[in-house]
Amino acid sequence: MFLTLDHITKKFPGRGQEGIVSAVEDLSLEIGKGEFFTFLGPSGCGKTTTLRLIAGFEFPTSGHIALAERQLEQVPPNKRDMAMVFQSYAIFPHLKVFENIAYGLRIKKLSNDEIRRRVSQIMALTKLTGLENRMPNQMSGGQQQRVSLARALVVEPKVLLFDEPLSNLDAKLREEMRFEIRDLQRRLNITSIYVTHDQEEALALSDRIAIMNKGKLAQLGTPEEIYERPRSKFVADFIGLANFLPAQVQTIQDGRATVQVGAHTLQVTALPNDTAGHASLVFVRPGDIKLVDDRTQANILEGQIIKATYLGEKFDYRVRVGDLELRVQASEGKRHAAGERVHLYLPPEHARLIGEE
Repeated sequence: MFLTLDHITKKFPGRGQEGIVSAVEDLSLEIGKGEFFTFLGPSGCGKTTTLRLIAGFEFPTSGHIALAERQLEQVPPNKRDMAMVFQSYAIFPHLKVFENIAYGLRIKKLSNDEIRRRVSQIMALTKLTGLENRMPNQMSGGQQQRVSLARALVVEPKVLLFDEPLSNLDAKLREEMRFEIRDLQRRLNITSIYVTHDQEEALALSDRIAIMNKGKLAQLGTPEEIYERPRSKFVADFIGLANFLPAQVQTIQDGRATVQVGAHTLQVTALPNDTAGHASLVFVRPGDIKLVDDRTQANILEGQIIKATYLGEKFDYRVRVGDLELRVQASEGKRHAAGERVHLYLPPEHARLIGEE
């Protein structure tokens, strides 16, 4: 693998009575050359500390970091052949766009002709051509972020690092920049490591995602694996909307489990190596639950709509089922109103047993 983190731990002195705090704890993973890899998690989970360890802004308390088999723990940031795109843009306010982008090349003492060639090339790639003489305060947030991206790319790093680069942009521009970043990364085939708390951003951009929680790796996988087959309640709840139904597992056979949810018996997808005879949770996404008229088929729950919300392309329903409140999202079919009795179908392939942790 191109970049390796081997049992990385980072501890900081705590505040007050906290003692020593582990920001990252025993983290091991590998990132391939040309991969777009994202660290995703809530505030304080250790994702930014991990990025800073890779960049060389922090050094690990224990463990090893290697890039193309070169050990990096004691290598300073400017010697790691990496570049970072920051949330705050971090461009020089007193320099024009051209000089902001050229800054790293001038540090490397490249010729003026080579600087002009490379800056012009990267400005074309990042849609900045014609803005060479603009000052940062004459540019929009999206343009400033493109300058930050161009400045990072122009030095041709082996690894490109992103620290929540789109957080300061409005929703529409954030989506536009998301596609531009991914397109550039694919065209240049540059290894990219991205940090965000935005689940949609991570799903849209990444080849693989590492979800972190309390300094530890909660799950590693492709966007599809993380979203469709989360291994814990934390991951399922963090990466998207989710319903959790307390269940008693009765039998398991051929990857399917028969469970009791209140007065209802359901067929759901079982966890690998799961066993019968214990309490568990059934996990199902709101968009996977179907509102149906046929109450005789299997895997039906009966409930009452307590709230119906119009969201443009879909309706969002809150449905009371016994002591539970489920969330259901439907983009087609009959519209329902609060107070209606409805029947919910839980497809066995989308209703899964899931662990608490």
